[in-house]
Amino acid sequence: MSENFETIAIRTQTERSSHKEHSTAIYLTSSYKFDDAEEMRALFANEKEGNVYSRYSNPNTSEFIEKMCLLEGAEDGFATATGMASIFTTFGAFLKSGDHIVSSRSVFGSTHQLLTNVFSKWGVTFDYADLDKPQDWEGLIKLNTKIIFVETPSNPGIDIIDLEFLAGLAKKHNVLFVVDNCFATPYLQQPIKLGAHISIHSATKYIDGQGRVLGGIILGSKDLITEVMNFARHSGPSLSPFNAWILSKSLETLAVRMDRHCENALKVAEYLEGHEQVKLVKYPFLKSHPQYEIAKKQMKQGGGIVTVVVKNGVEGARKFMDGLKMFSISANLADTRSIATHPATSTHSKLTEEQRLEVGIEQGTVRLSIGLEHIDDILKDIEGALNS
Repeated sequence: MSENFETIAIRTQTERSSHKEHSTAIYLTSSYKFDDAEEMRALFANEKEGNVYSRYSNPNTSEFIEKMCLLEGAEDGFATATGMASIFTTFGAFLKSGDHIVSSRSVFGSTHQLLTNVFSKWGVTFDYADLDKPQDWEGLIKLNTKIIFVETPSNPGIDIIDLEFLAGLAKKHNVLFVVDNCFATPYLQQPIKLGAHISIHSATKYIDGQGRVLGGIILGSKDLITEVMNFARHSGPSLSPFNAWILSKSLETLAVRMDRHCENALKVAEYLEGHEQVKLVKYPFLKSHPQYEIAKKQMKQGGGIVTVVVKNGVEGARKFMDGLKMFSISANLADTRSIATHPATSTHSKLTEEQRLEVGIEQGTVRLSIGLEHIDDILKDIEGALNS
């Protein structure tokens, strides 16, 4: 098998059936037939590999997992129904009452809710650290710290931290290092190769890339994924076979899509940086980004998300978004279609104003997910909205 990303993503698939199909079939089955009673016993006893029940495994989810493992350099994985299911399952598998998490402050709104309102009820505590203050992280690690969790690039602040630095801290203090790699995808960033123990994706985003299905995946060593599977088999956050089939097929075009997303996003960021209606632009591969050198070191390209702060606060943001003609106003991102989101009143609305400001979300902040349309049309739409 080739070592090239694109070839692995396209050529990895399940064994062909007697029908000799060129494209993987969809295995829409909830259960499986056993040859005899002994085979059934052996499979349930984990003495033999095979499919038992689609809540546990399915040929389509297995293909998707195998591809993602190869692309990100992981030994094993478990696919879930959503990205948030992956985060919840990871926390649920490794945390117990009395444990502690050190997390990046800038995390997705639902992850914040898990930390503050869900796991806190079960006796798990946490401390937030800032991505732009790496000197503060080690001081927050306690004797009961079990996980270092980070989202980089962050949503929507596009802040970045050195993953090798955090991997060193995790090793020094013998804690689990978990990375939400959603914005980068395995094409742009491979946290496990940089020392992370677990890498998580919301496959709903760039892995699908067309706004069709929900999905998530947890990647790591065989030992760690065994712990994840033991929890997930009984809590049931499994990915559907149909969605797994969609996501596995989508991986075939991930590289070419990300190349165009990144190319378009960089041009948008460069255009916005010089606009008189813009207060601030954040994009990893802009030289003005505070962590530009780190981004260049650990990412292949800058990704497809540009965060812009327009002038005149929430009114300026609303005027800009309402002036967009081609962009979709949506809470999603990473679509072929360009999308604009106002985090303060949508994805991060459950945070207080103080909490939002701490992670760089102002009232004028707009998250732009730059799609695959022609760059001239994208820039024309942005220009018209800013000048309206």
